[in-house]
Order: sequence, then C-alpha cells, then structure tokens
Amino acid sequence: MKANWKLFTFLAVFYVAMTVVYWAIGGEPVGITGMTLAACLAGMVGFYLWFTQKRIGVAIPSDNDDAEIADDAGELGFYSPHSWWPLPVALSATALSLGLIIGWWLVLIALGTLVLSIIGMVTEYEKPEPQH
Repeated sequence: MKANWKLFTFLAVFYVAMTVVYWAIGGEPVGITGMTLAACLAGMVGFYLWFTQKRIGVAIPSDNDDAEIADDAGELGFYSPHSWWPLPVALSATALSLGLIIGWWLVLIALGTLVLSIIGMVTEYEKPEPQH
C-alpha cells in the first residue's frame, strides 16, 4: 500500500502542476476545472490509502521486504462463469445511453430494466433460508 499512496500523491501533485501550467498559458475554464477535479480525486485516494496504511501497518505482501512471491497467491474472489445476468445489464445500459439520444421515454424504460437486471445479478446466488 506504500507504493499506492505514493503514486496517487505524486499524481495529485502532478495534476496541480499541470493545472497551473495550463492556466498560465491561457487554458479554457472547463479544462482547468477538470484538471483541478482530477488532482482532488487523486489526492483523496492517496490520502485514504495513506491513512489506511498507517492504521493497519503492513497489510499486503508488497509492503514487506522479506515477502515471497507465494505470499501474494491465493483466492482473488468469486466469479460466476455461467451467469447470464451481465447480458441484460449491458443491454439495459446501452439502451439507457441511446435513450439520451432518442428520447426520455426510452431512458425511463431502460432505467427500470437496468435496476431489475442489477438486482438480479447481485442476488443471483442468494439462497433463501430453509423453512422447517
């Protein structure tokens, strides 16, 4: 985590420096605002990672100088290989994006199907408690 917070802090400082340079050469206000927001976002992530690392100490093997490669091995998470739910989520998100071009009626329909498909994807592996 040490490398992570240092990277994001460096990015925040870099974005601030580039914002000042962009402002000095007469950049447009939208660009200056966007670069300032990017600096703030990188700074927030850097601060969060720094704060978390200070609180929990050595948390990941890359922070430990004596760590072995095998220390970073293990289960990364559960990924559903046979789920069909990402397809309706993607189609609903596409319809929502197209609805911004075509009309608000499509946005409302696509938003409803997007919410339903996200609920379906999140609760796919929820099992009800057995009732005896």
